This record gives sequence, C-alpha cells and structure tokens, in this order.
Amino acid sequence: MGLSNRAIAGISTAGVLGMLSLAFAAEPLYASFCQITGFGGTTRVATKGPSEILDQTVEIRFDANVADTQLLFRPLQATETVKIGQHGLAFFEVTNPTQTEVHVIASYNVTPHYAGPYFNKLECFCFSERIFAPGETRKLPVVYFVSPDMMEDRVASRLETITLSYTFYDSSDYSGPRNQADAQGAANSAAPG
Repeated sequence: MGLSNRAIAGISTAGVLGMLSLAFAAEPLYASFCQITGFGGTTRVATKGPSEILDQTVEIRFDANVADTQLLFRPLQATETVKIGQHGLAFFEVTNPTQTEVHVIASYNVTPHYAGPYFNKLECFCFSERIFAPGETRKLPVVYFVSPDMMEDRVASRLETITLSYTFYDSSDYSGPRNQADAQGAANSAAPG
C-alpha cells in the first residue's frame, strides 16, 4: 500500500522545514566548530602562556587588510621568529586618512589553517569596535605564542611559517562576533596554556 498524498505532503513539508532550519543554523554551528577545533585558521585565546619554551622556532608573518573602510592598515614588522612556547609581540599601525570618524571591527585568522589550534593570543585588538578620529594614527599590539602542543601534531610540527592576518571591517556592516568572548565561545575551556 502506498502513501497517501497527505502523508507525502507532510513528509515533504517536514523535510523542507528541516533543511531551512539547518540553513539558518549552519553559520553559528560552523563558527562554533571552527572555534573549538581551530579549523579555518581560527586561533585560540589564552589567559596565560605555556610553562615550557622549546628550542624549535617558527617564523610568524603578519598581514593587514581592510574590507569596506578607507583606513590605512599595516603591520610594523613583516615577520618575527619565535621559539615554540615563547611570547611574541607584534604591532600593527592604523591611520584614518579621512575627515570623518571611522567605526571598525577587526577579525583575524592564521594560515595554514591547521596551525589555528596552536596559535594563541594573550592580547589582541580584534572583535571589539574601534573608533578612529579624522587623521588619527594608532599602534595596536598583539601578544601571542605558538603552543608546544603543536610539536605532537605530525603535520603541524613540520611548519616553518605561520601567517597571522587581520582584516578591518566597517562595524555597521560587520556580522561576526562583537567581542573576544563571543569569538572564542566554547574554545576558551579547550585553549591550551
């Protein structure tokens, strides 16, 4: 005996509603997945550095971008070489060349993406709105380290270079996390260090 038209319509409606629900949940679920696993270059936020500093080094490259704003944004150093577990300090410079106030938010990622779970920031200028006055120039620090846990990952342990990239977005158009806690979410409890 086959299904009635009413049953087929009910199953189809339930399927469409299920797919629609998944479509709305996809972005937050994917963001949570990236924060927990480091997938997609999502880094970790740590409250303290590791107790161990290894002899192995890694070169950190710095990249600065703007998406939909007229800011001038650049790293003040192209690269730094740090020991695994050692704190690094980098500065970025932002200038507002316009005659109006600019409201922006920065987001970040690292490449290669599989380095994300091991790249930790102790201090950062990301995910909180920043206001730059007309003509203002400001230096923004980032304090970071690469976790010694990376040496236990057979792929990541071979890394010689990691690129840390920041992008400033006009805060009125930005739809990502609005503070570090939201950006980190569940990954805080899993962050090494």
